[in-house]
Amino acid sequence: MPSIAPAGQAFGLVNLGSDPKKSVDFISDLHLMASETATFNAWQRYMETTPADAVFILGDLFEVWVGDDLLEERGFEYQSAQVIKQTAARVPTFFMQGNRDFLVGNDLMTACNITLLADPTVLSFNHQRWLLSHGDALCVDDVDYMQFRQQVRSADWQQVFLAKPLAERQAIARDLRKQSEARKSSGAGYADVDENIARQWLQQAESATLIHGHTHKPATHDMGDGLQRVVLSDWDAAAILPRAEVLRLSAQGLHRISVL
Repeated sequence: MPSIAPAGQAFGLVNLGSDPKKSVDFISDLHLMASETATFNAWQRYMETTPADAVFILGDLFEVWVGDDLLEERGFEYQSAQVIKQTAARVPTFFMQGNRDFLVGNDLMTACNITLLADPTVLSFNHQRWLLSHGDALCVDDVDYMQFRQQVRSADWQQVFLAKPLAERQAIARDLRKQSEARKSSGAGYADVDENIARQWLQQAESATLIHGHTHKPATHDMGDGLQRVVLSDWDAAAILPRAEVLRLSAQGLHRISVL
């Protein structure tokens, strides 16, 4: 089993040891919701069949998550949790909160038998250190979002929000999603990662590679000085050009794999 560093460190740490025969998968930004069955089905097939020895979900698995009591409804969220639980019964599975599912909490972790990661977290694997993040904390040029992020990540705000009835929380989430969709329709795209801050993170983490999602701009960026930033793809199996991509790390390096 992987070893997890104690809480309270600047970076979380997961140590998967060294085994050249093993591989690790990274996914993010699936934005699962009940109405998007093609993406859910592609994800479920992937989770049931991945040959990887560990799975890291780096945020925004869900389009919205308003509290772990969603599981009590025995609806879409419960069905999704069952998929995760079945995968975790085979291989260690890790979850990092994103900007859409930042309210995922310990109840979901317990129900699925998976590990909640700090953002950022260092993965130690095969004698290398890989820095993992959802990525939104690095998009500092989006000032409005950063202010919103600071507010909703505070313990006080979350306590007040989670005390509201489930239906009220869901209505608030729908309104926020409408605002987000309107912003995108107006041409306002995702702010990109600030590479100076990303470089500082890598240096502090003693890592050469940052792996993150959030921006929906899959690419590998050479940052100079032997550093690189690898951006995960979002998923949309119903798009004109369908997307459902896994980033797999093995002794042979990093490889992008479509699961469609």
